[in-house]
Amino acid sequence: MKRLTTGLLAATATAAALTLAVPAAAQAATTPVTASTGSTSSGYDYDDYWGPVFSSNHKAKAKGWIGVEWNHHQTSNEVHVRGKLYDLDYRTYSQGGKCAYVKIQARHFEDHHGYWFKSKNYKYCGAGDYKKFHLYGEDIADVRVKVCQIGLHSSYPTRCGDWEYIYSTESE
Repeated sequence: MKRLTTGLLAATATAAALTLAVPAAAQAATTPVTASTGSTSSGYDYDDYWGPVFSSNHKAKAKGWIGVEWNHHQTSNEVHVRGKLYDLDYRTYSQGGKCAYVKIQARHFEDHHGYWFKSKNYKYCGAGDYKKFHLYGEDIADVRVKVCQIGLHSSYPTRCGDWEYIYSTESE
């Protein structure tokens, strides 16, 4: 009798869990939800905060937000990457101090050869403060960010951190 009661309770609990899980899963499959807030109140189909991403020596960083809006047929999108680039190097230039530098790259839907067709760089010199930046693109499949340092009058970034992928259509 005890086994029968335990079995019935287990079956009832399983049925109740499935009853609750199935409608939630169906709703999640049809409603885009952001990873950061769990809602779509921003008006974008996908949005999330990214970062912080640092240079290899942690004297520069970037962080921000990405929003993706898909067309009605889900065949085209518009991507906005917004962020702040922080200069954390308090050394003077004569002491070897450098500026903060961020590189943002985007890959197109149709590119299967690994070419990052859209690239934008931002530089900021001003220890303890930040510069805002914005990148816009259409039909974007992937976006990645790298933070480095760069000399005041240089064209070559140094002390670069790793690429950080902040958006991919495959993960959406």
